[in-house]
Amino acid sequence: MTMRPWIFTGSSASSRDPARDPGDGLPDAVLFDRDGTLVADVPYNGDPARVRPMRTARAAVDAVRARGIAVGVVSNQSGVARGLLTRARVEAVQRRVEELLGPFAVWAVCPHGPDDGCACRKPAPGLVLAACARLGADASRSVVIGDIGADVAAARAAGARGVLVPTPVTRPEETAAAVETAPDLLAAVRLVLGPDPGRQQAGPDPERPEPGPEPGAKRPEPGPERPEPGPERPEPGAERPEPGPDPQRRERGPDRSPTAVRTAAPS
Repeated sequence: MTMRPWIFTGSSASSRDPARDPGDGLPDAVLFDRDGTLVADVPYNGDPARVRPMRTARAAVDAVRARGIAVGVVSNQSGVARGLLTRARVEAVQRRVEELLGPFAVWAVCPHGPDDGCACRKPAPGLVLAACARLGADASRSVVIGDIGADVAAARAAGARGVLVPTPVTRPEETAAAVETAPDLLAAVRLVLGPDPGRQQAGPDPERPEPGPEPGAKRPEPGPERPEPGPERPEPGAERPEPGPDPQRRERGPDRSPTAVRTAAPS
């Protein structure tokens, strides 16, 4: 297996809006982690039908695009090295993500395992550097947003800015070690771009997947026959039970290597 990352040009071939003022103080590019950040973390997922966007993902990514900033994805996919995924399956999931969240200018994917010694698997900087090179972006003027320590460590190693968006599976030591954190993706984008890059939808709860079997489906209006309103319904994120020791969460261990945690720790 080659030790280079897979680089895909997304549905949006544009990198940076040429009308933008280079001195506007905004990033050249914003790169998002995929699993657990843009979409729910389904270990080694090769099935587009299982893709579910996180609660504020569409609003956050649209806010970046609205500023004329290139958006991309940087993702470890060790399921390829483990024989659980193929390139075609990875691309199928990427297409589904773009159907739900809109176009990305670049996808940078590491298909290697934790022990392969590649330079692209986060927390190494290779994916970030490769994505920026494809976009013509300066890594030192770019931002990486992710949900675990390896994401922000990869940003730091590449000279980029890293923002952590903790979820229920983010380790406490990763959150403590992060220089910048946000409760959800839209809040992270506001932190990076300044005020009002889209309507604020964030609550104090960690980012969670959109509820319901169909992403984007509207909640039904209460019917007139309902006698008395019951207690206020919790926010969509709160309806999801706290994570337990289910196999899917345990399976994420290989992509949370000890190296990632050590790298994310304060130097």
